Amino acid sequence: MLAGKGVLALAAAMMLTLAACGDRNADPQLMNLRSSGNGPDEFGILPPKALELPEDLQTLPEPTLGGTNLTDQDPEADIAIALGGKVRDGAGVPAGDSALVASASRYGRSASIRPELAAADLEHRRDNKGRILERLFNVNVYFKAYSNVSLDQDAELRKWRRRGIRTVSAPPPPE
Repeated sequence: MLAGKGVLALAAAMMLTLAACGDRNADPQLMNLRSSGNGPDEFGILPPKALELPEDLQTLPEPTLGGTNLTDQDPEADIAIALGGKVRDGAGVPAGDSALVASASRYGRSASIRPELAAADLEHRRDNKGRILERLFNVNVYFKAYSNVSLDQDAELRKWRRRGIRTVSAPPPPE
């Protein structure tokens, strides 16, 4: 009986020692989407666009070493076009989008918003790290850490539909 308690106490002391070995100052990697190995990044590979024969071969750009070609993907330009904007040529906001930018920044904007949010996120995740066994077995606690500030999508959708607001991008309501 006494030996059983000693083994239990030793096991608890070893577990506490192992838990204390963690680096508290390390940046928590809760949702690590970056590749940690030496292989290719499967999220960084973009397939080229389909080959097409242009109507006028004189409009083809001059080939340059390391330059772009017509089959290269441009995700930022594709997103701008899909959202009704225009592709930027150089720096600045396209003239057609200036009203949108003015409306979005009508209450002011902070040039340092990204570092501020990153610092606030890091502090929030450090305060909500998870229990000892979750940290010991490297269990992902990202969703648990943000559960008190996450949005219930279904409840929000029902709320807006009850108010008569059209929700065209959401799935149709169940019948």
